[in-house]
Amino acid sequence: MSASETIAKTARAAGNVLKTLTDQERSSILYKIHDGLKANADSIENANKLDLEHAKSTNLSDSLIKRLDLFKGDKFETMLQGIVDVANLQDPVGKINFAREIDENLILYQITAPVGVLLVIFESRPEVIANITALSIKSGNAAILKGGKESVNTFREMSRIVNEVIQQNEKTSHVPLGAVQLIETREDVSDLLQQDEYIDLVIPRGSNALVKQIKSSTKIPVLGHADGICSIYVDEAADIEKAKRILVDAKTNYPAGCNAVETLLINPKLQNWWEVLDALIENGVTLHVSNDVKQQYKEFHSASDNIVDLDESKEFDQEYLSLDIAVTFIESARAAVLHINTHSSKHTDAIITENSADADYFLKAVDSSSVYWNASTRFADGFRYGFGTEVGISTSKIHARGPVGLDGLVTYQYQLRGNGQVASDYLGAGGKKAFVHKDLDATNITL
Repeated sequence: MSASETIAKTARAAGNVLKTLTDQERSSILYKIHDGLKANADSIENANKLDLEHAKSTNLSDSLIKRLDLFKGDKFETMLQGIVDVANLQDPVGKINFAREIDENLILYQITAPVGVLLVIFESRPEVIANITALSIKSGNAAILKGGKESVNTFREMSRIVNEVIQQNEKTSHVPLGAVQLIETREDVSDLLQQDEYIDLVIPRGSNALVKQIKSSTKIPVLGHADGICSIYVDEAADIEKAKRILVDAKTNYPAGCNAVETLLINPKLQNWWEVLDALIENGVTLHVSNDVKQQYKEFHSASDNIVDLDESKEFDQEYLSLDIAVTFIESARAAVLHINTHSSKHTDAIITENSADADYFLKAVDSSSVYWNASTRFADGFRYGFGTEVGISTSKIHARGPVGLDGLVTYQYQLRGNGQVASDYLGAGGKKAFVHKDLDATNITL
C-alpha cells in the first residue's frame, strides 16, 4: 500500500468515527485547539518569521508575502477567534431537512450528513490550517491539508500543536488522531488526487494556475475559485460620498485579497464622477483607464502619475492583487451587468446607487456567487458572513457557492424508518396498497 493510500484510508476511518460523535464532543476539541495555538503563539510567530525571511530573500511577490504574514495586524487573533466562533455555531450534522410519511409507521427523513474526507490544498496563508481544522471537525469531516512550501515552517509548527492537542485529548473527546493529517510534498498531492475511493472533495485555495491544475488532475469533485475578478458599478444615481468610501475600502483595505475590487465601472452621467477617481488616487491607487475616461478626466485635472492607459484586451480579465484598478465608463445598470457577466470570475460584484429599481435588477442579473448593493466587496468572507470562518470561496453553482462555511461541508442522506414493510405490498412493485406521501412538520421532530 502506498503512503498516499495509507493517508487516505486513515482519513476515511477517522471520518467514519467523527460523524458518529456528538456536537459537544466535536466542539470540545476545538476549544482545546484554540487554547493550544494561543499558548504557543511565540513559537508559531518565530516559525512565521523564518518563512517571511525566506520569502523576501527569494523575491516572492508582495501579495504572497502579505498573505504569508500571520502576525500582521490582528490576523492571528482573528484566526483564533474563528475557531471559537465555529465551535459555538449550531451543529450542522443531523438536521432534519424534511420528513414524509410514506405509509403508517414508514417515515422518510432527509438528514444532513458530513461530506466525508476533504483534501485541502492552499498557498501562503498559514491561518488556513486552523480554519479548515475547525470547520472539518465541527462538520464531522476528516481533513488532509497541504500548505504551500513558502509557509512550511509555520505549517509544521501549527500542525504539531494541532495534532498534539488531538492526541492528548483523544480518550475524552473521542476525536481520532487521523481526523486532521498534514502533508508537505507535491508528490503526496499528486498521489492523493488519485485516491477517489477514499477522498470525497478537493478544495484548492490559491492561484488561478493551482486551481486549474488541480481540476485537470483528478476525478474527485473540486470546490473552489480560480480568480477574484470583482467589479463595482457606480450608477448615475449613486451617492458620491458612499461611492468614494466603498471604493477606497474595496481596493485598499487588503488589495491582495480575492475579494478586493479590480474593475471600476462608472456612469459618466454621475455628477462629479471624477471625485471617485480622485479618492482612489489620494489613497495610492494607480488607475488603468480607458481612453474616454482619460480624455474627460483631463478636463478637470492636470496629468497624474497614477493614471495609465488601460489594455482592454486583457485587463478586464485579470487580478491585479495590488493597488491598481481598471476603470471604464458604463452607461447603464444593464450595460454594467453585461460587462460583468462577460468578464467576471463570478466571485463578488457590487452596485452603488440610490435607485432601487436598478439595484434590484443588478442583484438578480449578475451571475456571481455574491452580489452587493451599496457595500464593499471586502465583505465576501466567511468570518464576516457569520460562518465563523470559511474553507474557501466557491464560484461553482453545484453544492455550495460563495464563502463556504459549515453548511457547505455537509450533504444529506435519506433515512427510512419502518416496521417490517416491503415494497411488493405497494403499487408499482406488484402490490395494491397506495402510498400516503404526507409531509410532516420537521421542526417538531427529534430522532
